[in-house]
Amino acid sequence: MMNIMEQHLEHLDSLDQLDTETGSDSDMLALTPAQSGQERKSRRGGRPRSLVWQHFIVSGERTDKSRRFNVCCKSCGIDMVSRLGTMEKHIAFECEKADPDGRVKIQERLAVKSAQIIGHAAKRVKKEGRRKLFEVHERDFERDFAGTTYIPIYVMLPLNTIDENNEVSDPEFLKYDLRALKSVNVDGVMVDCWWGLVEGKAPQHYNWNGYRQLFNIVREAGLKLQVVMSFHQCGGNVGDDTNIPIPSWVLDIGEKNPDIFFTDRQGVRNPECLSWGVDKERVLAGRTGLEIYYDFMRSFRSQFDEFFEDGTITEIEVGLGACGELRYPSYPERHGWKYPGIGEFQVYDKYLQKSLTKAAVQRGHGDWARAPDNAGEYNSRPQDTGFFRDGGDYDSYYGRFFLKWYSQVLIEHGDNVLTLANLAFEGYKIAAKVSGIHWWYKTASHAAELAAGFYNPSNRDGYAPIAEMLAKHKAALNFTCVELRTSSQEEGHPEAMADPEGLVWQVLNAAWDSNISVASENALPCYDRDGYNKILENAKPLKDPDGRHLVAFTYLRLNPTLMEDSNLDEFALFVKRLHGESIH
Repeated sequence: MMNIMEQHLEHLDSLDQLDTETGSDSDMLALTPAQSGQERKSRRGGRPRSLVWQHFIVSGERTDKSRRFNVCCKSCGIDMVSRLGTMEKHIAFECEKADPDGRVKIQERLAVKSAQIIGHAAKRVKKEGRRKLFEVHERDFERDFAGTTYIPIYVMLPLNTIDENNEVSDPEFLKYDLRALKSVNVDGVMVDCWWGLVEGKAPQHYNWNGYRQLFNIVREAGLKLQVVMSFHQCGGNVGDDTNIPIPSWVLDIGEKNPDIFFTDRQGVRNPECLSWGVDKERVLAGRTGLEIYYDFMRSFRSQFDEFFEDGTITEIEVGLGACGELRYPSYPERHGWKYPGIGEFQVYDKYLQKSLTKAAVQRGHGDWARAPDNAGEYNSRPQDTGFFRDGGDYDSYYGRFFLKWYSQVLIEHGDNVLTLANLAFEGYKIAAKVSGIHWWYKTASHAAELAAGFYNPSNRDGYAPIAEMLAKHKAALNFTCVELRTSSQEEGHPEAMADPEGLVWQVLNAAWDSNISVASENALPCYDRDGYNKILENAKPLKDPDGRHLVAFTYLRLNPTLMEDSNLDEFALFVKRLHGESIH
């Protein structure tokens, strides 16, 4: 063992010879083996694997009296530590020779030390007096998830899996992709069951043919199903690559009575989904909004009984608003919104106006029966508005009344629809998705969240009431943006004052504190180790005293990029770690 250490130290000492006068750039300071003949094949897949140091990378800091290096194994991320005099060196030994008990200690030590730098390669060499600094791309220490809780993973199918003719778009190609997913041990897939396709022609005339064909294909592939009751339009929002409107007969009703749709301050209607103001209004061909949702879910349950009974369908996610999420359509791209605009309140249809007026009169302030007139436009910044700026009207008596009413309408809608969902799917798991609106999270007002219906300024927890409502129905919470890092958002859009990590921590803990199951999905495409590590960090929190973890993860989304060999290989490793399996 000392021979290996001595060879490592000899190579590390050779770094002293780097040119201190020029401070020249170095693309990579990677340890290489002194003897290339020591390379051998691994037991997995025949990939070459060398003795220890060929697979390691180094960063370090050097002063007059001490030197410290971080050496990281690219395959398992395990460091061994040795102290020699005034020098502290982190020496990575061969994976197989690392003591298991010591390995755990090192993992715990590094996982809680944010100052520990572990990365791919040194970026450059700097002169700082007599100090040289070898900089690396900072990344999380890769925990060993072997033996941790098994978390099932589902992959979302493409939005256009069922075409406009209510048939599977390309069944043979889909079968090929499903076999590939099964080969890397994915548990199942998620699919949107579009209201506009199934009940598109006439009220209560349901065409389930395409979905029956799809479900049979999925079952034959040995995969499970999460099905989304999608009572919204596909198209016009981030990530939408196809167009599936809500039923044509509903749009026809909207031509005569546009107040069935959410409406912004300019009077622009949004036909993406029905306004929650019509939940109990019999204005939809003799039915209320709630009756439409219930009839659709009841028909689905009856048509696909065999898939429930044999366990193919494991969960129903109930669409509750824009993009199938429990939120107002406050930031529609179709109306010109661009990230990181704060969005707009959606309360100007006559049904929600009637509700607001009733609430204001009951409060004893009839003059409060109005939406804010100083809340800006879709692409405003909080500080540019009188309502959302620091010390703005959002925290006035009127502002607190309005925001409480606005968020309560959202919660009551979720409460009513999930009550009916439990009737339709009695005995089976249901879930609801909450969107991760992380921009402007670092401001006092949390303007974008307020506009979407989440009453979550810095002095109030807006997600606890939502979690309590879900707990009432024993519904799981599915939350987005678990792959995002705050530091990355700061680099890309520093003006957005975003904090996805802070938001995820708040929402997940609000749900866990309400004793409900929590699942999650990524908000944006993710193919790299860094994004997967962040997902795992949220899925299986380190040292959580209660052992809390996600119950499932849904990956966004099946596409040709994911199916590329290198991306699928990386994804397969992620699946193993999510399942609690060893990747070595």
